[in-house]
Amino acid sequence: MSDTAHRFPEETVMSQNARAASAPAAAVPAAAAPASDGPVSGAPATGRGRGAVALNVARYALALFLGFSGIAKLIAHESAVESFGRMGWSHAAMYVIGGLETAGAVALLIPLLAGVAAIAFCALLTGASVIQLTLLDPPNAVMPAVLVVVMVLIARDRREGTAALVARFRRGA
Repeated sequence: MSDTAHRFPEETVMSQNARAASAPAAAVPAAAAPASDGPVSGAPATGRGRGAVALNVARYALALFLGFSGIAKLIAHESAVESFGRMGWSHAAMYVIGGLETAGAVALLIPLLAGVAAIAFCALLTGASVIQLTLLDPPNAVMPAVLVVVMVLIARDRREGTAALVARFRRGA
């Protein structure tokens, strides 16, 4: 390193950045580059900071919560059977909803599918809130409604991945 670099390190960094900026662009177009969750934290590589980290934590926590909820329905846990019995719904409906919850929970963990899963959960949780209001316990309708808001934020955060997924399907159709 030269004597100038020791006295003015920011000039060295600036000149390195200038050389990097003048280098030819990569041959891969931006749309073809794979979506990344970042190297370590799971946060999107766009550098959005704490908000992205908080949404990822919420995404993982909701995947865990909704996965357990779906599995409880799939194994016909007594609490799930009792709730569906109070609604007058069949065991088949319980298994279908349990399967949707479990599949959605897995999809929330996959970055490319997380946005689509969040959109699907918005519909499922809206239905859960309406069912709580009309058939079960109205005060319990608040929780699914709050989760809808969180799912909307996750879907918004993952909109680029959702757009890439839709583009893949359109090219194949």
